[in-house]
Amino acid sequence: MSLVGKKAPHFKATAVVNGGDFEDNFSLNQFIGKKYVVFFFYPLDFTFVCPTELLAFQDKLEEFEKRDCAVIGCSVDSKFSHWAWLNTPTDKGGIQGVTYPIVADLSKTISDNYGVLAGSYDYNEEGLMEFNGVPQAYRGLFLIDKEGVVRHEVVNDFPLGRNIDEALRMLEALSHFEENGEVCPANWEEGDDAMLESQESVSGYMAKHW
Repeated sequence: MSLVGKKAPHFKATAVVNGGDFEDNFSLNQFIGKKYVVFFFYPLDFTFVCPTELLAFQDKLEEFEKRDCAVIGCSVDSKFSHWAWLNTPTDKGGIQGVTYPIVADLSKTISDNYGVLAGSYDYNEEGLMEFNGVPQAYRGLFLIDKEGVVRHEVVNDFPLGRNIDEALRMLEALSHFEENGEVCPANWEEGDDAMLESQESVSGYMAKHW
């Protein structure tokens, strides 16, 4: 089920912040009333597509932050795995230089609650609990507004890396709507014309662009 329009599931977990510090009881609640949040999941540390995404988010971090948005990563790895990866140079497959928080979801409950866990626990014929599927998170991304409500989500399968510029574009669109009351049409980018929710406004936009 989609989380769009619903409160983002609450959690408390350990995160690695500032590129190497452990923060216990990390929660997205600290941003309510203050910042937008881009909360994204990735499958595993020390893999192949994942470092390209995390480093790409770091490259754009200033753009997110100047729009009052916190970027938070999460995977099912432990805090120690996160710490080791953050302290591994990029030419060795690491993500050294990433400064935004990375949450450790070792129990997989956060991934499950956000609907991105690639499998689930069940009981087998012997009555023993086992995991069916892949015990990792898909490449889920959730844009959460300042009230803690999910306004946009996208989930990619493991091989498909995300477009970080698109995540930034969606943040810009949400911010524009909240500030101006204008809805954003197809392929809208910051600075483009938008529309009021009226037939007159839509007709004028369509006449100008098509």
